[in-house]
Amino acid sequence: MCGIIGIYNHPEAATLAYLGLYAQQHRGQESAGIATGNGDKMKIHLSMGQVPDIFSQGVLNTLKGIHAIGHVRYSTQGESHIRNCQPFMVNFSSGSMAVVHNGNIVNALSLRKKFEDSGAIFQSNIDTEVVMHLLARSKQQTIRERITDALSALDGAFSLLFLTKDTMIAARDSSGFRPLVLGKKNGAHIVASETSAFDLIGAEFVREIEPGEVVFFSGDQIESFRFADNNHKKNHCIFEYVYFARPDSHVFNRDVYEIRKGFGHQLAKESATRADLVVPVPDSGVPAAIGYSHESKIPFEMGLVRNHYVGRTFIEPEQNIRHFGVKVKLNPVRKTFEGKKVILVDDSIVRGTTSKKIVKMIRDAGAKEIHLKISSPPTKWPCFYGMDTPSRRELISAKKTVEETRLHIECDSLQYLSVESLYWFDKINNKEWFCDACFTGKYPVGRAEVEKKIRFETGEAIKPL
Repeated sequence: MCGIIGIYNHPEAATLAYLGLYAQQHRGQESAGIATGNGDKMKIHLSMGQVPDIFSQGVLNTLKGIHAIGHVRYSTQGESHIRNCQPFMVNFSSGSMAVVHNGNIVNALSLRKKFEDSGAIFQSNIDTEVVMHLLARSKQQTIRERITDALSALDGAFSLLFLTKDTMIAARDSSGFRPLVLGKKNGAHIVASETSAFDLIGAEFVREIEPGEVVFFSGDQIESFRFADNNHKKNHCIFEYVYFARPDSHVFNRDVYEIRKGFGHQLAKESATRADLVVPVPDSGVPAAIGYSHESKIPFEMGLVRNHYVGRTFIEPEQNIRHFGVKVKLNPVRKTFEGKKVILVDDSIVRGTTSKKIVKMIRDAGAKEIHLKISSPPTKWPCFYGMDTPSRRELISAKKTVEETRLHIECDSLQYLSVESLYWFDKINNKEWFCDACFTGKYPVGRAEVEKKIRFETGEAIKPL
């Protein structure tokens, strides 16, 4: 999963891109980069690490230009290494071009093998580079035709931004797996993964870039066209609502915070439990816990305090300090838990390791009972469209029943939200516009490639649509 930002025609394009990435840091913490164009030439800076550590004022001063694209990365394909940082820049006969990508191209490996067999050389092992090879090898004459040709060869999820010295191009896959939004600021055009980026830089939300749409920014003109027909079934990622998007963002034409509160309301309706208080696992569990509290009339308490200054790595002091990794991020308010029956709300369970440690922590703080409520269904299948989920053999819900998972986590009860209740906000087209393959195993695109990967990992077949 990644976050992208594009700025077209603003004198402080690099600074706005930096701020837009800052607002989307939750979408990737491994690396970040910005490429700029000034109508004459292009510049680029990228590094491993987080946005504020990479882009000092001095670095931003070197990225002069009126156009910029930026990227924060959380790897789903290709290891965490400097050669896989984005923007990815190449030189064509017509000049330089940079690209940033959010998503996962399912048929990237087969396309790459085809290119390598014909003599192509790759600089990285990310799927984004395949897109540039498709562009370079296209026999079409115009950039519009080349883009259409390249994108039509891709299966899977992609929200893409291309930048040349004087042109920016935005494109979204025909299923619309990943969000991509268009905004404006004082005559400048802004494209981002989430509207939270617009809020920080004072840009106005205009609309979503539609699935299958390509938008060209060139000179004073904006041109929009489709590389795929608009009859294609949309497959917005439901996990953007469950966990990934910021709660203050507007994603897939809905407010994320309200959707997550609704998950909590539905969870309380489906799994009523007598308890003294409702406590979220911060931060992602907070909106659902508020919804659960409202629906159940059980008081809401912030019983777990999160340390927001934890980096990606830290040094453990001693082997005998149990669950140190969780303790450095979360700490219980002991008086809140002592002798209480607790509803603990979280967004999902992946391997079960963290949930087990949190339950133990709350138990040690004096809780009498712990009832774990999950505001999504059991995650049983890996994602191949841009979420970094483990293989099927590592997912606890793929191996254990709900009761077996409860016994492993050592809580008093465990309930998940049903697949049907995920779609409380869309009763008319229930499930029609969303991908929920991580819960159901029903993969909507690139099924042949997905089948091969899952069979290789587990020997299992994917589910029929």
